[in-house]
Amino acid sequence: MARTPPEPVQIIKQRRDAALSALVSGVPYMQYLGVKFDRRGDELTAILSYDEKLIGNPFLPAIHGGVTAAFLEMTAMVTLSWTYLWQDIESGALDPDDMARGALPRLPKTIDFTVDYLRTGLPRDAYARARVTRSGRRYASVQAEAWQDNRDRPIAEATAHFLMPRREE
Repeated sequence: MARTPPEPVQIIKQRRDAALSALVSGVPYMQYLGVKFDRRGDELTAILSYDEKLIGNPFLPAIHGGVTAAFLEMTAMVTLSWTYLWQDIESGALDPDDMARGALPRLPKTIDFTVDYLRTGLPRDAYARARVTRSGRRYASVQAEAWQDNRDRPIAEATAHFLMPRREE
């Protein structure tokens, strides 16, 4: 019995990048803030590039707390969606071209979101990562953290709970 050869790694990387790009471009506020994602395998790091419009207190200056919270929530939601859709993206069951044309799968919905502000967000780039702590058929829990220059000194942490979309059987 002949085995089918594995797909070339370039094809897999293109499919992953296209799917992630479609997920990110499906949220207009993410585009407005300039949030991008760096993908290494199945791990995502969100990047909030500094822009003057992100400043909430010009006297400090400091990144607006609402921007920080939105950045963490988007990081949590995209990471959860990425984890949730990973098998379909890898198998090719989810077509990134269809996603880019607007046929996005249903995304998780936020149930609650709590932010702990730990330090002032300075006028520079910020980074965030999220970790799915529980993911079931109906409910998921995600923790996220944001930092700037040193990951050991986070500027904010968040806990989020999401209602998971129903899978079509």
